[in-house]
Amino acid sequence: MSQFIPKDFDSSAKIAILAGQGAYPELLKKELEKRGLPHCLMAFEGETSPQLREKFPESERREANVGQLGKLLKNLKSCGARYAIMAGQITPKKLFRGMTPDLKAVMVLATLKHRNAETIFGAIAREMAAIGVEMLDARSFLDESLAPRKFFSGSSWKIKPEHLEHGMHIARECARLDIGQGCVVSRGSVLAVEAFEGTDKMLERAGTFEAKDCLFAKTVKPSQDYRFDVPVIGERTIRKLAEAKIENVAVEAGKVIILEKEKVKKLADEFGIKIFGV
Repeated sequence: MSQFIPKDFDSSAKIAILAGQGAYPELLKKELEKRGLPHCLMAFEGETSPQLREKFPESERREANVGQLGKLLKNLKSCGARYAIMAGQITPKKLFRGMTPDLKAVMVLATLKHRNAETIFGAIAREMAAIGVEMLDARSFLDESLAPRKFFSGSSWKIKPEHLEHGMHIARECARLDIGQGCVVSRGSVLAVEAFEGTDKMLERAGTFEAKDCLFAKTVKPSQDYRFDVPVIGERTIRKLAEAKIENVAVEAGKVIILEKEKVKKLADEFGIKIFGV
């Protein structure tokens, strides 16, 4: 069914999709439907698309503010969820502004020395486990969406082996230091690294340099918790690359998710963007 689900996975138990932005939640829903697995929607105000909400009957969808941990836990209980999968990005700046934490969230956040995606969502996962809801690997049921080795789009590029190695080295070091999971390099020079602002903003910054032979490198942390913050590339990423005039992409094969592969490949080919799995 999927190499990423636990051995004791109960296929009759309901899976809650914790849905952020983008195509990820809808792709996951399609994969669950294909396998006949019961599922429900945990929507977040201002994040989950209205179109996705409409695909769930009222009895199988709930909504909460990003900071309402107590309400989320109640929603999971009322839906009868046994598992949960995080799918799609939550606007990063909401961790600083626009989030209205309830008492449960305030109590959990107060216990954290460092606040990043892994620590915050890790704490949320522990609270879920306390009510009997297991957070699954975010790659579950998306095995076919993992980046393959070698060229995914295109068949050759001008990137020299040493520049590819340099780009992946910088991306891996940034990931190891928990700065971000991507960077943009050009012929051995670092143009931009991904931090809290996310991939889109980094690509926009890198594009302002108008450098030659730019390479966008995307990887994962050495000790990546695949329940949270799994790196993805989708159509939006390709459009951002095209706007920034960055035509070369290197991703960690078997670890980075390519959402809606056929659409991404078609769009990448249209813009002349080469995607290579390392």
